[in-house]
Amino acid sequence: MKLEGKKAIVTGGSRGIGRAIALLYAKEGADVLVNYHSNDTEKLGRKGVAVAADVASYESAQNMVEECVKQLGGVDIVVNNAGVSKPSMLLKMKEEDWDAIIDIHLKAAFNTTQAAGRHMKEQNFGRIINVISTAGIFGTVGQINYASAKAGIIGFSKSASRELGRYNITVNVICPGITKTEMTGKLQTDEKLRKIYEGRIQLGRFADPEEIAPAFVFLASNDASYITGQVLGVDGGYIG
Repeated sequence: MKLEGKKAIVTGGSRGIGRAIALLYAKEGADVLVNYHSNDTEKLGRKGVAVAADVASYESAQNMVEECVKQLGGVDIVVNNAGVSKPSMLLKMKEEDWDAIIDIHLKAAFNTTQAAGRHMKEQNFGRIINVISTAGIFGTVGQINYASAKAGIIGFSKSASRELGRYNITVNVICPGITKTEMTGKLQTDEKLRKIYEGRIQLGRFADPEEIAPAFVFLASNDASYITGQVLGVDGGYIG
């Protein structure tokens, strides 16, 4: 098992890609704290903890990390995966919808990384994996808030990798392609949209969450001990 004895936090881990990551981490030997905002979740891993926390809140994110240390005995891996979408065209977007998406994606990555990074520094080991989307690379119509937050995570991660590398902490980014989750429900059910987006993917189909999760195991494992500051596309060739 590649993650035997590791302690992991997976934000947004009660559904979709986050759930698939948490389950696979548990299968690979990690104890897992699953963070969720509004959904109940089952316990996972050799030891599993479910914690409700709004990671867009600095205090809540700090408390979540402390809860992981208290209940699991430490924190070795953090996956910043929590996210929502509030679509709107630029000229019609409400300020609160801009702020909410920046907070839940970009600010949350800062909140959790800072809190966990302090513990990782003391133990001279850590794996931080931040999640973006193809919107953060190409942009997307009607989601300028989401695309901006995801693009910001790339800069945040590259800077964090330079600051934290001296403490044997790696910071990387995974860019999933279009995946069959609640967030992409309209793309899956609208035949016209589905055909457009499938046509942009070299493999010609949307991913299942279980196809995305192994990349998170790789970057959290010793196999990726010399990889940091990178963006890994797991997108079926969408980026190209």
